[in-house]
Amino acid sequence: MAVAELYTQYNRVWIPDPEEVWKSAEIAKDYRVGDKVLRLLLEDGTELDYSIDPESLPPLRNPDILVGENDLTALSYLHEPAVLHNLRIRFAESKLIYTYSGIILVAMNPYKQLPIYGDAIIHAYSGQNMGDMDPHIFAVAEEAYKQMARNNKNQSIIVSGESGAGKTVSARYAMRYFATVSKSSSNRHVEDKVLASNPITEAVGNAKTTRNDNSSRFGKYTEISFDEKNQIIGANMRTYLLEKSRVVFQSENERNYHIFYQLCASAQQSEFKHLKLGSAEEFNYTRMGGSTVIEGVNDRADMVETQKTFTLLGFKEDFQMDVFKILAAILHLGNVQITAVGNERSFVDEDDSHLKVFCELLGLESSKVAQWLCNRKIVTTSETVVKPMTRPQAVNARDALAKKIYAHLFDFIVERINQALQFSGKQHTFIGVLDIYGFETFDVNSFEQFCINYANEKLQQQFNLHVFKLEQEEYIKEDIPWTLIDFYDNQSVIDLIEAKMGILELLDEECLLPHGTDENWLQKLYNNFVNKNSLFEKPRMSNTSFIIQHFADKVEYQCEGFLEKNRDTVYDMLVEILRASKFHLCANFFIENPVPSSPFGSAITVKSAKQVIKPNSKHFRSTVGSKFRSSLYLLMETLSATTPHYVRCIKPNDEKLPFEFDSKRIVQQLRACGVLETIRISAQSYPSRWTYIEFYSRYGILMTKQELSFGDKKEVCKVVLHRLIQDSNQYQFGKTKIFFRAGQVAYLEKLRLDKLRQSCVMIQKHIRGWLQRKKFLREKQAALIIQRYFRGQQTVRKAVTATALKEAWAAIIIQKYCRGYLVRNLYQLIRVATITVQAYTRGFLARRRYRKMLEEHKAVILQKYARAWLARRRFQNIRRFVLNIQLTYRVQRLQKKLEDQHKENHGLVEKLTSLAALRASDVEKIQKLESELDRAATHRHNYEEKGKRYKAAMEEKLAKLQKHNSELEIQKEQIQLKLQEKTEELKEKMDDLTKQLFDDVQKEQEQRRLLEKSFELKAQDYEKQIWSLKEEIKALKDEKMQLQHQLEEECITANGLRGEVAQLRKQAKTISEFEKEIELLQTQKIDVEKHVQSQKREMREKMSEITKQLLDSYDIEDVRSRLSVEDLEHLNEDGELWFAYEGLKKATRVLESHFQSQKDCYEKEIEALNFKVVHLSQEINHLQKLFREENDINESIRHEVTRLTSENMMIPDFKQQISELEKQKQDLEIRLNEQTENMKGKLEELTNQLNRNREEEGTQRKTIEAQNEIHTKEKEKLMGKIQEMQEAGEHLKKQFETENEVKSSFQQEASRLAIENRDLEEELDMKDREIKKLQDQVRTLTKTIEKANDVHLSSGPKEYLGMLEYKREDEAKLIQNLILDLKPRGVVVNMIPGLPAHILFMCLRYADSLNDANMVKSLMNSTINGIKQVIKEHLEDFEMLSFWLANTCHFLNCLKQYSGEECQAC
Repeated sequence: MAVAELYTQYNRVWIPDPEEVWKSAEIAKDYRVGDKVLRLLLEDGTELDYSIDPESLPPLRNPDILVGENDLTALSYLHEPAVLHNLRIRFAESKLIYTYSGIILVAMNPYKQLPIYGDAIIHAYSGQNMGDMDPHIFAVAEEAYKQMARNNKNQSIIVSGESGAGKTVSARYAMRYFATVSKSSSNRHVEDKVLASNPITEAVGNAKTTRNDNSSRFGKYTEISFDEKNQIIGANMRTYLLEKSRVVFQSENERNYHIFYQLCASAQQSEFKHLKLGSAEEFNYTRMGGSTVIEGVNDRADMVETQKTFTLLGFKEDFQMDVFKILAAILHLGNVQITAVGNERSFVDEDDSHLKVFCELLGLESSKVAQWLCNRKIVTTSETVVKPMTRPQAVNARDALAKKIYAHLFDFIVERINQALQFSGKQHTFIGVLDIYGFETFDVNSFEQFCINYANEKLQQQFNLHVFKLEQEEYIKEDIPWTLIDFYDNQSVIDLIEAKMGILELLDEECLLPHGTDENWLQKLYNNFVNKNSLFEKPRMSNTSFIIQHFADKVEYQCEGFLEKNRDTVYDMLVEILRASKFHLCANFFIENPVPSSPFGSAITVKSAKQVIKPNSKHFRSTVGSKFRSSLYLLMETLSATTPHYVRCIKPNDEKLPFEFDSKRIVQQLRACGVLETIRISAQSYPSRWTYIEFYSRYGILMTKQELSFGDKKEVCKVVLHRLIQDSNQYQFGKTKIFFRAGQVAYLEKLRLDKLRQSCVMIQKHIRGWLQRKKFLREKQAALIIQRYFRGQQTVRKAVTATALKEAWAAIIIQKYCRGYLVRNLYQLIRVATITVQAYTRGFLARRRYRKMLEEHKAVILQKYARAWLARRRFQNIRRFVLNIQLTYRVQRLQKKLEDQHKENHGLVEKLTSLAALRASDVEKIQKLESELDRAATHRHNYEEKGKRYKAAMEEKLAKLQKHNSELEIQKEQIQLKLQEKTEELKEKMDDLTKQLFDDVQKEQEQRRLLEKSFELKAQDYEKQIWSLKEEIKALKDEKMQLQHQLEEECITANGLRGEVAQLRKQAKTISEFEKEIELLQTQKIDVEKHVQSQKREMREKMSEITKQLLDSYDIEDVRSRLSVEDLEHLNEDGELWFAYEGLKKATRVLESHFQSQKDCYEKEIEALNFKVVHLSQEINHLQKLFREENDINESIRHEVTRLTSENMMIPDFKQQISELEKQKQDLEIRLNEQTENMKGKLEELTNQLNRNREEEGTQRKTIEAQNEIHTKEKEKLMGKIQEMQEAGEHLKKQFETENEVKSSFQQEASRLAIENRDLEEELDMKDREIKKLQDQVRTLTKTIEKANDVHLSSGPKEYLGMLEYKREDEAKLIQNLILDLKPRGVVVNMIPGLPAHILFMCLRYADSLNDANMVKSLMNSTINGIKQVIKEHLEDFEMLSFWLANTCHFLNCLKQYSGEECQAC
């Protein structure tokens, strides 16, 4: 179906709107491909010609049935306007603040208290699935709690959003849900402590901002720990990036942290008077924003609540007062006056009242504090300098000190809260609640916003990967073909920030520099990333900021203050003063290298994304950015190890108005928090998902009668979709759902509406016709009645008179009285008759009832005594019969045991005789082997003699080669001497010539010298090559020696192999003996089968005789005629005899089925023996083939040995080649001598011609150059010959290498043969063991058949196969119904107690009959796992434990009996 077909009349679309973002409109005219304008009808009735692009048509609006859906991903059209409209309907009209978007819960802040968070609501959501009830924060919490309890896996709830969106409240409600649902049975009130941590952290970490009155200015991850019973046992808290700058600076209409205002509001109380505080307007750090009061908030009451929570967590008053002291000291420090002294100095008065209070509270010396607030110490290598600070610098130092103290206090409070929430037991699982800041962008964005947005980038990446994974799992679960979905990966932004030479690393690097500035750092960013990274931009109108393209939006950051906030440094002297404080808490804050407060610090080593080079300075301090990156890495690691659940809080408007919907603000937040990204991922695949039942009930109107006649609704849905949507790529059929592409549900809705519209028109047509016809007939009938009465009235008036009317009335009255009299007389007669009949019948019935009662009473008395006598008589007969059967059975068992012992004794005697015979044969074999060893020794002696001869011949050859090499060396030395003499003579002559020649001649001399140098180098190269040839000859000698040793070893191994082959041949002769034994086993098997059949006949005859005797001794027909089934049931009051009789009948049936299954087992074992006999014959054939292959291998070894000997014979040829090469070398040397003599003659001619004309000198130069070229060519020829000699040497090397390879292959072949011989021996041993096993199984078969003969079978046994057929796919259902869901009480009462064991055994036999080892293995594993699971779940249920213990014992006995082993009684 083409997309353009959906743009028809009456369908609705969304078009952009500057105020509402998107505006709805109805299509007034069908769209055709190629149209440039779309005729629309707006909601206010105006028409609009909307210009369009055929490639990007306006988004379609969803059908009305999908408006207000709980889950945004259930919408047919998934795009921004559809999401915005659905949220508007739910929030503004339906007053519903929660909506699902796949796995995300979208929470809109209502700015109003709603009654949806009580304990009743919590209990309503407890135990419910996530989609069963309306969206709620409790549903997400329940889903996390349920997954933790069910899967024993840690969970995380990630709450994020803008400031004022309701993150803190949502996290608080989630923690309250866990505390309510998982209350522990102990009296420790752990849940109350966990909830009490929230008010404390909000007091010291939350503040009023322009967007929110209770804004969290830090990130918090609360880890709630649970034990094995899923009850809360403790918690732990981690914090991220506290906004320390708020302590010393607040913007307009903002406040500092709540705790300061709570403390100032309670300043007049007696316990706080020593802090010397006043109202919040008196302190610089609390009045800076101009707003010290929050409407509707009582700071004094909040202080009381904070103190209560401190007490609840176990913090004593001394601890609380220490905390309040530090807070008061920070306020007083902010009021310390710093005055300027000139332009470069500043001054603090020691008598400043606030300074005195600050020093008094923290136990400090006021003079030192006053001095070092205005001065700083600079330590160099040579001296220490005290440098005064200007007033702005001193103010910054004071504020930095206040921020540092508050940061330490905040970390200390969090640490003590964690200690209060610690637990002694072992943590089984945990649920983490992450309350962290959302993506932020303001008019001025600084370091805090940069870190916040960096954290959101990491969280968004983790969220995208998780959503993608869940989408993939849904498709795999429904067997939908998986195609790769392209989703936004923000790894490039993260790399820009945290990678090597990224923004954070460059910032840390600049912070390490003593004169580092924000401007230098920004310039480094420009140099590294501008025009190199598309995600980093430089603003056009600013040189103090930079822009980063985040996943949500572009953000411009001002570089001012980045370095200072990242360093977060306090001057050393101020730290030293505080470290020496008499107030222990303050002194502990500044101890060097403190132990990490968080329990995670010592357990987990955090690595940054890229390696950072650490400086060697001992004063190095980690920066805020590096700490934040490390804590963020730890958070990502924790979240990746848990199952996350997402809550995205949305701020509906900036005015904090209840249920006001600002589309622009909401769209901005939806883009920033990843909701639209989730929807985009869903829209790329199959966003709409309907179950088959929902589709059938919704679109049944589009189905034909023929399609509705099908029985299977799933098939009906498939047929209908194939007919309605031609493109099969637009939908997919899963196991339980139908998956649709975006827009397909809307198309189906359009077809349904068209069908309904046509049906409505048809119904209206028929109803209106029926109404008109009915109206016409009613009017016609009324007209006829009016006509009839009118005409009748006219005729009456014409014909009737007054006398006639009077006579008629008189006749009617006479008839009335006469008829009444007759009817009254008849009634009286009938009444009298019925009364008399009733009296006589009632009397007759009463008398008959009385007689019957008398007869029944007497019969009951007679029956009582008769039935008692019959019951006693029957019980005695049954007891006598049972005793007789038991006696006969025990006697037969004793006889059987005696026979078994006799047979065992007989078998032992036979074994002894067979062992004696085997021993004699073994002695013969040993004698044969000794004779073969003697032969092998003689062969070995012969081979050794041959080897010695070969060795002597090789040594002689080597001696000759050595002599030849020495001669070559002598010749080489002579050649070198001749060359040296000739070169000296040439040098002398050239010197004489150079004196006579001019500048041109000097150039020729230089060329000649160069030629001489090259000649000397070539001579040296030649010497080196001769030396390498000598070394190669030595190596060849060594290789020859190694070859000789290897040949000797190979001869020895060949002799060993021949001996082993001979042994194998002898062992092959024993195979015929095995074949004879197998034939004997087959004859024995036939005899056993005949014996079994004869025993079966005898058993049947015995059973028929016993039954005849029983029937003769006991008249069953007489008893049956006198007793009915009801009488038997009432033999005694409890019916024990009846149950005993029924139990005997069941026992006989079980015995019959048991013996029948044994019979089947014996038949199968006999078949298995036949199969094993056939298998043994096949194995014998295989062994014969192996022996043939061994013979072939031995022949190939012989050929290989002959080939090696022939190659060894080639060695003299190689020596001849070497001698030829030496001859060539001598020829070359002779040629060189001749050439040198020629050169001498030519040089003499040149000297004679020098005195001639300059013209002849030119010709001489040319001849000299030509001669030099000839000389060089001859040298090149010599070098070529030398290379040929080298190639010949390499060829020799290769030949030796081939010899080595042949030898190694020979060794490998020999080892392989040895291994194969060992394998053959092992296979022969295995065959011996299998034959012994077969013999044992035949014996056990005979024993079990004899045992079966002693048991009385029924006269007409039924032939049961004893197997239960099942499919591999039904294995899970079988285990579920037979083990997991089975209740023992129902089985024992209604069925056989061992029924599960019998059924499992029959299934196992069926799997074994298929020879499917995997099927047997999977059934056994699933059975064992199922029984283990049932026992674990019902450890305290004795009835369940005893039931499954009996069944497993019974199942084990069945398996042992099936395998031929003796079973034990449970």
